Amino acid sequence: MTEAGRAPSAGSLPENPYNELAWIVGTPQIGAGTWIGAFTVVDGSGGLTIGAGCDISSGVHIYTHSSVRRCVSGRRFTEVERKPVSIGDRVFIGANAVVMMGVTIGDEAVVGAGAVVTADVAPRTVVAGVPARVVADVAFDDDGRPTFPAVQP
Repeated sequence: MTEAGRAPSAGSLPENPYNELAWIVGTPQIGAGTWIGAFTVVDGSGGLTIGAGCDISSGVHIYTHSSVRRCVSGRRFTEVERKPVSIGDRVFIGANAVVMMGVTIGDEAVVGAGAVVTADVAPRTVVAGVPARVVADVAFDDDGRPTFPAVQP
């Protein structure tokens, strides 16, 4: 319901407390201080936890379901598959990245813009690309300032 007590109009986005231009479905658990940008799709239908202090940039898609098997089988496979996604604390997900169902992203990780995350991401790791791969670590100097030293291929 809208603030005026009316149901949202056809074609409008469901209301959420994060960004009026984000599509958030299901019942995701989202930690304090997490920011969600415009034009995001946050699918909590299969179980989604996003930690505290995260930045989910504009255009990010987080999926906890897939209908690919159902589609390609002509609906003989009747199930829409669902697997939970877990995103740790203080995770940055860059613009237009996609996080696929069943993925866990550890604390203080960075997902580069446009990356497609199909496998787990360790804490304090930077991933980029399609599919996402490790490109750097997240390190902190003595003053707590983060650096991103590249990993050797």
